[in-house]
This record gives sequence, structure tokens and C-alpha cells, in this order.
Amino acid sequence: MRVALLIIAFASSAACGAEPRVSGPDAKAIRAVVQSQLDAFASDDGAKAFSYAAPGIRGKFGSPEVFMAAVREGYAVVYRPASVSFLPAYREDGETFQPVRMTDDGGLVWLALYRMEKQKSGVWRIAGCSLARVAGAST
Repeated sequence: MRVALLIIAFASSAACGAEPRVSGPDAKAIRAVVQSQLDAFASDDGAKAFSYAAPGIRGKFGSPEVFMAAVREGYAVVYRPASVSFLPAYREDGETFQPVRMTDDGGLVWLALYRMEKQKSGVWRIAGCSLARVAGAST
């Protein structure tokens, strides 16, 4: 339910042009982290993919192997997207999100909504990913 609400909220605020966009160096860094994790998935580099996760995610899964198994089983389109298109990152209720439009190998369209967390060191890490199929959309 939260995923659907976030997608609706993003679509509504984007349509109004009112979402607080993330810009400049933060936007670039966020996109680079997500793209780097997708690249690590593509090369089956579990340790590297796991390194882009925030501490809470790393604690939840415990190891790169468990993390990769969960991604392969529950997030197939994120693990092996046929196409990827980044939408503008934005902030809502004190949280930062990076929406990414993806298509799977069957041509279905998905929205992956990455929740991002800036670490004390200043680097961005992925604190979660919600996935929703875009109804009626396919390639």
C-alpha cells in the first residue's frame, strides 16, 4: 500500500511541478550509487552490490549472499532490467527518493522507488527499494 501511495504522491506532485527535487551534486551522487548497484547486479558481484546498501539493509540481510538471493527472488527486474530510465530524485517528509523506471525481459514496465540515506561520511546509500508494476504499460 505504501508503494502505491508513494507512486501516486510522486505522480501527483510531479504533475503539479511541486515536488522538492534533489539537484546538483546530491542528485548525481544518488544516481551514481543506484547505477553502480545495478551494474554490480549485472556482473553478479554480490559484495559490491551489498556495499551500496545502507547499514540497516546490510544488518537485515547479514551477508552479500543472502542479499543477492533476496534480490534475485523478489526483485527480478532490478536484478536484470531490460531497460533503465532515471526519473528526478526528490525529497518527501524528510526522506530522499530516487525513482527509476525499468522494463523486465517480458516488456512489462515497473517503477523502482529507492529510498536513499546520506551517511555521516557524506556518501549516499540505498536504504530500501519498493517495486510496483506500472499498470497498462509495456514496451
